[in-house]
Amino acid sequence: MPKLKRLAALIRHHILTSSTAAGSGHPTSSLSATDLMTALFFGGFFRFDVKHPQHYNNDRLIFSKGHASPLFYALWAVAGGIPKKELNTLRKFGSRLEGHPTMEFPFTEVPTGSLGQGLAVGVGMSLVARREGLPFKTYVLLGDSEMAEGSVWEAMQSAAYYKLNNLTGIIDVNRLGQSRETMHGHDVAAYARKCKAFGWEVIVVDGHALPEITSAFQKASRGKGRPVMIIAKTFKGAGISFLENKPDWHGKALKKGELEKALAELGPVKTYETAPLKKPSLRKWKQQPVRAAAPVAYKKEDKVATRKAYGNALTRIRTKYPHMAVLDAEVSNSTYADGFKNAYPMDFFEMFIAEQNMAGVALGMWRRGKIPFISTFSAFLSRAYDQIRMAQYAGAHIVCAGSHAGVSIGEDGASQMGLEDIAMFRSVLGSSVLYPSDAVSCDKLTEASAGHKGVIYIRTTRQATPILYENDETFPIGGSKVLRRSGKDVATVVAAGITLHEALAAHAILKKEGINVRVVDLYTVKPLDVMTLKKAAKETGTVITVEDHHIEGGLGEAVARALSQSGGKVLCLAVEKMPHSGKPEELLAYEGISAAAIVKAVRSVA
Repeated sequence: MPKLKRLAALIRHHILTSSTAAGSGHPTSSLSATDLMTALFFGGFFRFDVKHPQHYNNDRLIFSKGHASPLFYALWAVAGGIPKKELNTLRKFGSRLEGHPTMEFPFTEVPTGSLGQGLAVGVGMSLVARREGLPFKTYVLLGDSEMAEGSVWEAMQSAAYYKLNNLTGIIDVNRLGQSRETMHGHDVAAYARKCKAFGWEVIVVDGHALPEITSAFQKASRGKGRPVMIIAKTFKGAGISFLENKPDWHGKALKKGELEKALAELGPVKTYETAPLKKPSLRKWKQQPVRAAAPVAYKKEDKVATRKAYGNALTRIRTKYPHMAVLDAEVSNSTYADGFKNAYPMDFFEMFIAEQNMAGVALGMWRRGKIPFISTFSAFLSRAYDQIRMAQYAGAHIVCAGSHAGVSIGEDGASQMGLEDIAMFRSVLGSSVLYPSDAVSCDKLTEASAGHKGVIYIRTTRQATPILYENDETFPIGGSKVLRRSGKDVATVVAAGITLHEALAAHAILKKEGINVRVVDLYTVKPLDVMTLKKAAKETGTVITVEDHHIEGGLGEAVARALSQSGGKVLCLAVEKMPHSGKPEELLAYEGISAAAIVKAVRSVA
């Protein structure tokens, strides 16, 4: 205990000095959790090879309360992970020590700061440890304010469902949020009741009593059959009398005179002192062999929905990508992920109707070596947008499949129609947005997604559609296909998914009238095949885009932006009216994105 007490004082010293040097930060939120994290790190519980941060047997620590980054960085400095002098670069431009943890810092598991997300990531990491037979444990530090987030409770029930006894959460109940007292204040019994109700083992401690804390971690390490939540009553600003349990200090660094006063309260510390972490297990990771995937095999006369082709592809490519994991939000018989579930049950993870948790779990799995494929109706991925947004800052490779896109789903009505999804995924940095129109292209693009990088979105269609391509056709991400072309084309129709079939129907009608149009399958909406689009605009003059999506942020806007400097005319046909229940063909006509609407648009420019 004397050693832990000494190290806790040292860490508090680093928290205060680094945040004052920065002139900003969250020192009081860091001070409240200092004793908890000191005991975890240096009490012999946290096993980690500091020289090899990505070693597969290292325990994982996620600061879900990412604003406590001064504590996070101080811990790793004392553990010997970074030079102590680097702490004084906190929050400065070009520093690895950003205001909230990012991947620039080598010991960050995932970027945090958007509260309520860390526990789901921990669930994903714990599931990988379970699946691969690895001994590492995952710890997640949560703030009491973020316990109001529904995404935390999605993760809580998921962890309990999977009986993740290798997962430990720590709630820093310091009572004070940013602007006021939290929902439960210091009522740790309220948190305990909730966590128990969600199936977790609960340990309540005084978060500043090191013997109690170490005893709690010891008990948590022996947890059997379910995850453990340590609920710690703490005080914001703990250890400094004029900060402790005082309001209006959130996100404020101490001024020079205040810092001197605070350091005097801490007493003398050995600023050079470091303390080793316990080394991880040497257990080997038995990785599965890689074998070639079976070929794509569709018959030309078939009609197959792209959502079904997505499910077929998952099963087909599993031998080529044995480290893939498939997650579904309890609609696997509609997304057709159930085929994979039946073939590879150990690599299928049911997330139920909890899309935020599904996306967070996927991020955790990716960080521990998996290629996650997540699927649900396209409309419902919007619930997980914040998790997807944060995944971009991790540089994550996650494949998201959204089925039942657009008004063409028909009778289910507007609430089920994904009409914002392309815009949502286009806005993610470095993302790829894929919109296949037949089974072959969908199957091939699903395979291409596994070997690509970044956040990838595959938009699939409910209706069965004709096969357009031969099984040996290739579909590089970033490409397109010109399906109809002549030397007398008066316009180019650019479409994808269900509207491509409408465009082909319109081409047939117009051809009988002696009007030639070019038809482009824009199967990659991002990144665009700009060269093909510019060539078409130059040769045909007018480009008409047709999409089963809102005009804002969709395919049409992407094409218009790409051609904005080319001088070509762009007409955009998209969903611009409030949709209703009805037959798919009725809704396509109503929204002006049917074959007849395309014919009318072409005639207007011919």
